[in-house]
Amino acid sequence: MNLSVISNRTKGNAIVVGAGVAGLATALRLAHEGFSVTVLEQHKAPGGKLRSIASSEGPIDAGPTVLTMRSIFDELFRSVGEKLEDHLTLVRQKILARHWWPDGSKLDLFDDYETSQQEIYKFAGLVGFREFQTFFKRSRRLFEAFEEPMMHNITPSHFEAAKVVFKQPSLIKDLAPLQSLYSSLKRHFTDPRLAQLFGRYATYIGGSPYSSPALLSLIWQAEAKGVWTVRGGMHFLARTLKKLAESRGAHFYFNTMVHRLLVKDGKICGVQLFNGENLQADIVVFNGDPRALATGQLGPEFNQIATETKTDDRSLSARVWSFASKVQGLDLVHHNVFFANNPREEFDAIKAGRMPTDPTIYVCAQDRGQNESYPENERFEIILNAAPLTTAEPVEEEFEKCQTLTMKTLGQFGLKFNLTPSRNALTTPHHFAKLFPASEGALYGQSPHGLTAAFRRPQSKTSIEGLYLAGGGTHPGAGMPMATLSARHAVEAILKDQISTSQFPQTDTHGGISMA
Repeated sequence: MNLSVISNRTKGNAIVVGAGVAGLATALRLAHEGFSVTVLEQHKAPGGKLRSIASSEGPIDAGPTVLTMRSIFDELFRSVGEKLEDHLTLVRQKILARHWWPDGSKLDLFDDYETSQQEIYKFAGLVGFREFQTFFKRSRRLFEAFEEPMMHNITPSHFEAAKVVFKQPSLIKDLAPLQSLYSSLKRHFTDPRLAQLFGRYATYIGGSPYSSPALLSLIWQAEAKGVWTVRGGMHFLARTLKKLAESRGAHFYFNTMVHRLLVKDGKICGVQLFNGENLQADIVVFNGDPRALATGQLGPEFNQIATETKTDDRSLSARVWSFASKVQGLDLVHHNVFFANNPREEFDAIKAGRMPTDPTIYVCAQDRGQNESYPENERFEIILNAAPLTTAEPVEEEFEKCQTLTMKTLGQFGLKFNLTPSRNALTTPHHFAKLFPASEGALYGQSPHGLTAAFRRPQSKTSIEGLYLAGGGTHPGAGMPMATLSARHAVEAILKDQISTSQFPQTDTHGGISMA
């Protein structure tokens, strides 16, 4: 295999390690800026956690199921002179999610505030209606207050957050700094079902509502602003970003594992592959779990980078089913949540490393919500929260236990599948640990528990000149929008450093990647 690529570089020679959504967005932005870009990916296809599993009914998503915070993706496409709608067909979901409880109650939340209010009035009465109004306004204030100084700030700090609160002292009450998300919701909502529902949003970034700060109530606003499916499946987004990056000269190599990063005189100078080949580069963007650097898996020179990842708790993992089947018994939408009877038991079990006996289960009916007829044999992604490997129980009988638990629990709600998913349809924390080195199976990097957790995520610029980070394990955090935003932060840091040091004059660079 010849990785020596000759190209007309104008700004420098960059290697992106990893083709997750952040790696893809980074490669696209850098290529558009005039860098010579090579992307090295250990798996056979782009996407990282934005992955799919083949089936007789076509690819089935096995990662993120919807797109939120669309403005971040619109900005990405605009930044390279494109329009998102020219490359992807997004279908806005009128129903954000359909929620089910063991007592037979059901609640739909909608993409517009007025309709959601009406549904909550029918579900929880006038008291619940008024409590939702207050909660909506509170979470919106938090989202609007912290979106720019935290998410969009390349180097957020306690000082920046304090300035926000100083300017708006009323936010202190909204923050409820001494309360967990669940305790805050429990004090606010009279109906425990609503506290359970809005507490679930902590799991979107890998946290327990019982340990995550009340600040995370703002996550609800990301979904309230709109949810979109991608026509063709979420994995189609990854393929689209790859194609756009290639059209700007980026080169992709799959089934290619990086053994270590290379440093000379305190500066990054390339990477070494597992086959012993050395590839030269002025810039390396690492789109993997930063813990791989901190633990020395890419060379001892990097064990002082992202040191928090060695000591902080890891986020939740998951057990994910991806399979096709006929289904009967319930009227599903794209997003469906089947709540546990005792939510505390679920998270206590996960904290202890056990598989919950009474789990909340998320069911994505992938072929629904596309504004077109869906097939009789539908594709499903089913997700159960799980512990990372740091606390997970042994794998013996995991498949049988999870299969029985999943089908039995959904069956109690009245949802029946004609086909039972096979062993190959299940991805476990142990699988995720193998797929994403040094992650310990955690899907969201570090745990979001604690009020200062957001400040402890590694940032895009590292202490090694020429080495940058991008991905869900870095600032601003987990989830597709945040990972995509991290790519913008990484490229902004690269361009800023290039301007300040003028280390890449065109006359000093002579062609693509070369073998040592």
